[in-house]
Amino acid sequence: MLYFTIEILGTIAFTLSGVLAAMHKKLDPFGIFIIGFVTALGGGTLRDLILGVQPVFWLVDLSYMYVIVISVLLGMVFRNQLRYLRSSLFLFDTLGIGLFTMVGLEKGLAAGLEPIMCVAIGTITASFGGVIRDILCNEIPIIFRKEIYATACIVGGVSYFLLKLTPLREEWVFAIPIVIVILIRLLAVKYRLSLPTIYKSEK
Repeated sequence: MLYFTIEILGTIAFTLSGVLAAMHKKLDPFGIFIIGFVTALGGGTLRDLILGVQPVFWLVDLSYMYVIVISVLLGMVFRNQLRYLRSSLFLFDTLGIGLFTMVGLEKGLAAGLEPIMCVAIGTITASFGGVIRDILCNEIPIIFRKEIYATACIVGGVSYFLLKLTPLREEWVFAIPIVIVILIRLLAVKYRLSLPTIYKSEK
């Protein structure tokens, strides 16, 4: 139940981040739905394809489609309130990567993968919906910029396996990495932390 709840919350968060990005580009309602849809399900779809899961998860469980449709409608109805929150796109995207990192990691564990591959699957699940969203909205994906994004997912995934070595209850071992991913992303943006680049700044 905890796992499913986290997956649904992540779907809502990523759908809304896609809706906000689409409305910023002034797309029509169909375009808004498509961007919200691929943002929410793009990473998980790629994950299932990599793991050889057929059919992919959202084709066999209509819950995700219902959640996306409702989230898109609410996003459009309350668009003025969401736009008023200047950081709403960033906040929804941050919540999404925190939640979906653990969703992907658990899928990797269920497939019997080694920890490092589970972390990779978690990062893919969390990041690639946003990559598709940004490409369709004609933006350079955040993951390809110097902003700390995928790095936060990797740190969160690694922390999960470290926490499993402690006597903490399973719920805490699952929840703390989500908080770590979200906090790293929030702090990185607040204090403008970024990864170093190999290029010298032009004068």
